Amino acid sequence: MESHEELERGLKNRHVQLISIGGAIGTGLFLGAGKTIQLTGPSILLSYMITGIIIFLIMRALGELMLSNLNYHSFLDFIADYLGNKAAFVTGWTYWFCWIAIAMADLTATGMYVNYWLPGIPQWLPEIIALVLLLGLNLVAVGLFGEMEFWFALIKVVAIIVLIVVGAFMIFTSFKTSAGTVNVSNLWSHGGFFPKGMNGFVLSFQMATFAFCGVELVGLIGGETSDPKSVLPKAINTIPLRIILFYLGSLFMIMSIYPWSSLSADQSPFVQVFSEIGIAAAASIVNLVVLSSAMSACNSAIYSTSRMVRSLAQEGSAPSRFTKLTRNRVPGNALVFSTLVIFIAVILNFFVPSRIFTMISSIATICFIFIWGMIVLTHMRYRKTKPELAAKGSFKLPLFPYTSYLIFAFLAFVLFVLALADDTREALFFSPIWFITLLGIYYFKFEQNIPIFNKIFRNSDD
Repeated sequence: MESHEELERGLKNRHVQLISIGGAIGTGLFLGAGKTIQLTGPSILLSYMITGIIIFLIMRALGELMLSNLNYHSFLDFIADYLGNKAAFVTGWTYWFCWIAIAMADLTATGMYVNYWLPGIPQWLPEIIALVLLLGLNLVAVGLFGEMEFWFALIKVVAIIVLIVVGAFMIFTSFKTSAGTVNVSNLWSHGGFFPKGMNGFVLSFQMATFAFCGVELVGLIGGETSDPKSVLPKAINTIPLRIILFYLGSLFMIMSIYPWSSLSADQSPFVQVFSEIGIAAAASIVNLVVLSSAMSACNSAIYSTSRMVRSLAQEGSAPSRFTKLTRNRVPGNALVFSTLVIFIAVILNFFVPSRIFTMISSIATICFIFIWGMIVLTHMRYRKTKPELAAKGSFKLPLFPYTSYLIFAFLAFVLFVLALADDTREALFFSPIWFITLLGIYYFKFEQNIPIFNKIFRNSDD
């Protein structure tokens, strides 16, 4: 049967390592860091550190699940086994929606970034070109997806390393900037480490959490690595080091170079730093970095949504045609379907007010919190129902089950924080509509056997 065809295991160790790094570095760091610092101050460093620890624990739980059965290609397969088909149906389509929304935002951003260099062309043209290019590369082979992500991630990594090296040079030489002398004391000399008080510190967790959305993609690509037993643990175990280096390192340097109160909320601090040392093309360099970051996110969205749709189809929760693989052993129909939905979303973005678009993106972020919770819940169920198999594993979630409870407490805390902020409170209230809709579809398809739903969601074995 087509549903039993195997996806190509064409991702190499270097692909997975860089993809896992890229998944934890978004455009928000390059473009939104100034606004984030203005809202919170230096205490944002502590927010990122705490959030990073929780993300690492979630990834350890996911890694333990993925390595417990290498015949499974995504965490959706585990959810179906341990929590049931209804949970897998809701989780799968929710994860699909998360990445579709991310693709909507980043593909639109791609057109804006290209317009910086070519202001005369219509914004939709580079968006279409980017989408067709990424679809074509994903259709050829999973190795090309990995290669694209490798170079996208490498550009981001190089930009951050250069910033850290330049920042260290400025600190050691007491470099003079327009805002004063570069010094580590800038972190606490302008209102203290918590200049916005505990309220600002608490609200910063919504931004820190947003920054890590998509990091669980490492678990999804695990099924297509040539050596998952070696590659996955290495990618997951280096997450804390990457967080310290890329997020904390870059923000530490930025706030040491400039007092946090001197940073512009509307301009990338990367541009400010590079301009300060005399690099005239600083804006273009950062524009190239954020363009690669947006393309990377869209590339990951096309990849992840296609694999999720295929897994749903294998469970009978999506049309069976989406299980079909091409000669290159990639899910061609699922890739085209997800790309077309992303394309429709870009068209709608021209007509739908930005308020509504922001609402969709916020709901998707809340859905990511749901996804992380389901991964941890599945892991707890796995540990409870298969203790013998879990005991044999060499890659485990540390201090289980206490760390699981800690994760759930943190996710609940973030939802509480989202309820405090005006721009995310409405999304928090509207999110239940998405889950109610999915549960309704599942009820009519699987529990009531409504003919129209049976026709659309035909089981792949029929």
